[in-house]
Amino acid sequence: MTDIQSSSGSGLDEAQMQMQPPPPGTFVDREELIQHVGDFAVSQGYVVTIKQSKRERVVVLGCDRGGVYRNRKKADEETSAERKRRKRSGSRLTNCPFEAVGKKDDGLWVLTIKNGTHNHEPLKDITEHPSARRFSESEIVLIKEMTEAGLKPRQILKRLRQSNPELLSTPKHVYNVKAKLRQGNMTVRNFKSLRPEKSAGRDKHLSIAEPSWRQRYPMRVPNFIGGRLVNSQSFASIDVINPATQQVVSQVPLTTNEEFRAAVFAAKRAFPQWRDTPITTRQRIMFKFQELIRRDIDKLAMSITTEHGKTLKDAHGDVLRGLEVVEHACGLASLQIGEFVSNISSGIDTYSIREPLGVCAGICPFEFPAMIPLWIFPIAVTCGNTFILKPSEKDPGASVMLAELAMEAGLPNGVLNIVHGTNEIINGICDDDDIKAISFVGPNAVGAYVYARASAKGKRTQSNIGAKNHAVIMPDASVGATINALVAAGFGGAGQKCMALNMAVFVGGLGPWEEKLVEHAKALKVTSGTEPDAELGPVISKQEKERIITLIQTGVESGAKLVLDGRNIVVAGYENGNFIGPTILSDVTVNMECYKEDIFGPVLLCMQADSIEEAINIVNGNKYSNGASIFTTSGVAARKFQTEVEVGQVGINVPISVPLPFSSFISAKPSFAGDVSFDGKAGIQFYTQVKTVTQQWRDLVSDDSSSHQLPSS
Repeated sequence: MTDIQSSSGSGLDEAQMQMQPPPPGTFVDREELIQHVGDFAVSQGYVVTIKQSKRERVVVLGCDRGGVYRNRKKADEETSAERKRRKRSGSRLTNCPFEAVGKKDDGLWVLTIKNGTHNHEPLKDITEHPSARRFSESEIVLIKEMTEAGLKPRQILKRLRQSNPELLSTPKHVYNVKAKLRQGNMTVRNFKSLRPEKSAGRDKHLSIAEPSWRQRYPMRVPNFIGGRLVNSQSFASIDVINPATQQVVSQVPLTTNEEFRAAVFAAKRAFPQWRDTPITTRQRIMFKFQELIRRDIDKLAMSITTEHGKTLKDAHGDVLRGLEVVEHACGLASLQIGEFVSNISSGIDTYSIREPLGVCAGICPFEFPAMIPLWIFPIAVTCGNTFILKPSEKDPGASVMLAELAMEAGLPNGVLNIVHGTNEIINGICDDDDIKAISFVGPNAVGAYVYARASAKGKRTQSNIGAKNHAVIMPDASVGATINALVAAGFGGAGQKCMALNMAVFVGGLGPWEEKLVEHAKALKVTSGTEPDAELGPVISKQEKERIITLIQTGVESGAKLVLDGRNIVVAGYENGNFIGPTILSDVTVNMECYKEDIFGPVLLCMQADSIEEAINIVNGNKYSNGASIFTTSGVAARKFQTEVEVGQVGINVPISVPLPFSSFISAKPSFAGDVSFDGKAGIQFYTQVKTVTQQWRDLVSDDSSSHQLPSS
């Protein structure tokens, strides 16, 4: 008898030994900690439950033994003592000493194991546990919608299993959910430990279920930290306003310092594994990412138009130009090839390799809500870095959608993170020691500040700032093509783009061009960007509209001629919109405030020059040096302009446009601050560092003690 008991006890101890406690660690938030413990528990054959929780400070997790449904039917000839014993052994809540504690410390959650032992055997089949039959929140929403559509429980289950083949629920469980729904109860207990969320969170069968953050009005835009959408705990927020209607589209939280640190922690934690991921695997994720962007391009464009105001056609262009960078990232492996020199000395080789920097960050402006984020983070992450993105607080929707698509494409948790905010977040990005490089696009003052502050911390920084792009029109230029180019490049996107042609220098005078220029500008259809015939939408905010109008007025007061006035335009159906019609000022001089400042609106400033030399001097004398174009039929004039003009981008008979990703975006100083520019080969150089390796392999059998001489300079 003693031997049998000893053997039985030994078997139980051995089973208990198989159930290991989860490894301690640090986590972005409470939910991630619980997910970690729950996933590990399932792999060991037990299920965790929340025993105690003070949501913002501590959570205590215990073992939910489970696996046995209580038989409530009284057995024949069962004594009272036997019934109590059976009831006690059949309960899911039989105490187990296992206990794990998560505590919040300096914004992050730290897991410790208080007691890692169990007093029961592991579950042989985790599906025996009752919690395996619970529905997720999204499935509850789908059950409600399919019930309202007239589907029966078995039909509902069949459709749910198309997206979740592991679903164990029965029609009876669906009936129970329907009963709760009739009572108005939409809550559901969801044990994430049993059904962990997949990277591709969006499924074609679940597309009708919107994320919870999109279901409230106004939407509160979440941060994206550690692979999950995380609602900010900040009480402060900024309204995102539809510039055509003045309706509140959403609210952007001012991310707390703790949440920012959590995002940096998630990126730093993800870096070692992502760095070691083969470049071919990273490229495959980019292939899938570009496919998903194409799939959802209409949704992205509508989000951009709603928040920014640009026309749907311009919004599609915004996405497509960013998509070109993603496509470029799909072939990044060949551009990261290093160099190899064999036998620099007897038996010694040397080679160089490119390695990622670590955690990088991007700060984006409002004018291109999709293109500029796609300029920077696809190249950065494909090079092996992890990333913190701060979108503009004026139109953040596209960035969050892109992050969701990146996760669906298979980007691992923590590789891409998004935080919202203004000055405090920018300062945090500049000051955080774990962030190694920063890409910035935006206004002059902010760009200069970011470059100075980040550089002082020893970070790599690229800062693309002010723009004042000139078009030089020679007397021999093609009239029709030139007028079309000036109108499209000067007023497209309501002039709110860094490559807009907002300065026209007419060599020989404006006279021959003025009438046709005004005629074409007046013909532009000004209305909400969502209208199918829209050609010119509103500017992004009331403040921007007032600033632009003020600059127009200062130009008139300084002696400029108002050839076309769009300040008082009223758009039917959108009377409250931030609309400014096409505006043309002539006789502008370099001393006027409207010329010195970047108007960033649908305003074309016209100047006159007596010669091409004078026109080139005007361009070179301006403090902004993004780009300039010349319109002419003379190859000699074009070549002279190309050689002598001091800008980063030159157009000949074409407006200034952002170059394709394989030829980097270049701006001359002071419109650019930094050593290496955006995308293309320059982008790869910015997001990687070169490491040189010198190696020697000796024959261990014939170990020669003689020293090797390396070449000396």
